[in-house]
Amino acid sequence: MFRQAKWEEPLIFELSREGRVGYTMPKPIEDVEIEIPEKLRRKSSLNLPELSEPEVVKHYTRLSEMNYGVDSGIYPLGSCTMKYNPKINEEIASHPGVAYVHPYQDERTVQGALKIMWELEQWLKEITGMDRFTLQPAAGANGEFTGVSIIRAYHLDHGETQRTEMLVPDSAHGTNPASAAMAGFKVIEIPSNENGTVDLEALENAVSERTAGLMLTNPNTLGIFEDEILEIAKIVHKAGGLLYYDGANLNAVLGKIRPGDMGFDVVHLNLHKTFSTPHGGGGPGSGPVGVKDFLKDYLPVPLVGYDGKRYYLDYNVPKSIGKVKELYGNFAVMVRALTYLKIMGREGLKNASEIAVLNANYLTQKLKGTRGYELSHKELRKHEVVFSAEPMKKETGVKALDVAKRLLDFGMHAPTIYFPLIVHEALMIEPTETVSKEELDAYVEALKRISEEAYSNPEIVKGAPHSTAVKRVDDVLAAKKPILSWRMYIKLKEEGGVDY
Repeated sequence: MFRQAKWEEPLIFELSREGRVGYTMPKPIEDVEIEIPEKLRRKSSLNLPELSEPEVVKHYTRLSEMNYGVDSGIYPLGSCTMKYNPKINEEIASHPGVAYVHPYQDERTVQGALKIMWELEQWLKEITGMDRFTLQPAAGANGEFTGVSIIRAYHLDHGETQRTEMLVPDSAHGTNPASAAMAGFKVIEIPSNENGTVDLEALENAVSERTAGLMLTNPNTLGIFEDEILEIAKIVHKAGGLLYYDGANLNAVLGKIRPGDMGFDVVHLNLHKTFSTPHGGGGPGSGPVGVKDFLKDYLPVPLVGYDGKRYYLDYNVPKSIGKVKELYGNFAVMVRALTYLKIMGREGLKNASEIAVLNANYLTQKLKGTRGYELSHKELRKHEVVFSAEPMKKETGVKALDVAKRLLDFGMHAPTIYFPLIVHEALMIEPTETVSKEELDAYVEALKRISEEAYSNPEIVKGAPHSTAVKRVDDVLAAKKPILSWRMYIKLKEEGGVDY
């Protein structure tokens, strides 16, 4: 059974009817005169829509139903780990003792908040095998920039000014080379081998006295574990470089293996992925960075310290790279993450990873062999799988983009498409551990039905979505004429220029 997408909802201004009222103004206080300065008085009406309260409630309820999120159904964006956000997380984060803490308060008045940050760091150290963490970075890419900036500061501090190159696999997240370039490094791409993992020969040929480090995700973006990681670490370290861990895919290995034990020197984590805090909608995120002991003096300030009696903000970081975000980071996200960690515990985290891997491999086996979808590289995956729709494109003209759009007609969110770049027409699917077997079966059924449509009536897929409020978006028009307000929408609609 597939849930159909919602029909189009008019703008609230289009629902307005003159004379309808949805509020009652309070009676003025007797014997009180309020003089409003002339310069503050409105010169024209507010031009608000006129509706009754039930109409307003129905309108916004319908809008909420048109939206799609982790509470709606499967949200299998590969490498994004869009797992369910437990409601207890929100309850704790909205507690007045958390929500009303101000970052400018005296340390003595926020001991509870500092304790939360301290305890979260202890959890992250144990999970990753790192020795010290900064909780300041606002998200994954901010964490990447922080991590590679620490690597740069370390080499400069040791007089290694020639180390200007950062090695990045061709399967890496796009933010990896961007972060390295922003930190001043020249990016050297390392190709993958036939198994989808780092080509050791190419890596050995690339390292030199100019190598600052290697940025690596493990499992990588194909969902494949870099089984030669110890040899990779040996090659990089022998050349004098450092090993950086992109924590986007940590959900696959929680409780199984730690980045620190694999040879990584710097780690960034995505609390808004792995540890079930809200993800998307512009944030906020949180991308803590952990380092081995020899790098702790380069971390951003302040860190959170504890002397056995009190918690405090520690600015005694001699070689700090400075700040990477104002204040102390996105505190409410940290609270949600710590809540999740305390509820799950060691065994719960391990179990979550096992189910995430099971779900990804179950989906792989169910979809494998379906006409038009080709499984890339190794069959056994960790938390996610990448299929290629290139055979379908060659044989029917239906592209990965079309498949993604057609999934919307079945009331399902599309997977990540066209990534990683080394897989043509990529469909990158990460179901996470919070998706049931029934949802996985329905998703596979939808993908198989789309395959049948592609080969029997491809125009149905090419024209999708058909049942959503917004049809196929004109990407060029949306970029050149973005609709940023309802007035712009009305204007463009009158001009006949709105088709997205």
